[in-house]
Amino acid sequence: MTRVLYPGSFDPIHAGHLELIEVASRLFDEVVVATINNPQKGSGLFDLADRQAMIQESVAHLPNVTITSFSSLVVDLARELEVDFIVKGLRAVSDFESELQQAQTNLAIAGVHTVFLPSATTHSFVASRLIREVARLGGDVTSMVPPSVARRLADRFAPGGTRER
Repeated sequence: MTRVLYPGSFDPIHAGHLELIEVASRLFDEVVVATINNPQKGSGLFDLADRQAMIQESVAHLPNVTITSFSSLVVDLARELEVDFIVKGLRAVSDFESELQQAQTNLAIAGVHTVFLPSATTHSFVASRLIREVARLGGDVTSMVPPSVARRLADRFAPGGTRER
């Protein structure tokens, strides 16, 4: 049985993330999607519990996908979960440089290999930070996110919405 780990901040999960999860779920026996608060990205729009709920709602149709969260190194979680690979998506050539460096570091310190999956061209431009910005300014992001995420974004940024960061 091949188990893989797909880590990220998923703030929020979008069509590109979902595409990668769906592809990974067809290629591997089990996919673990792991959310983290990424200190390099500042405080998140949604807390970990909200992000996990949105992921769970978005992958409910995939029986071999589980969700967790972590606050350690990705490789520590990979060892703890005894995964075979870490899965990372590539949207553009520019992603490859940083992802390759991270993959080589993970291999050097923990012996965990990374598998890269390219995104479809229809999702290659989608990024959580752009979705947050468009939604914050009242734009329509429904084609880029699962329905439950679109609802949460609309609620978050509606006049009198829960909280804008």
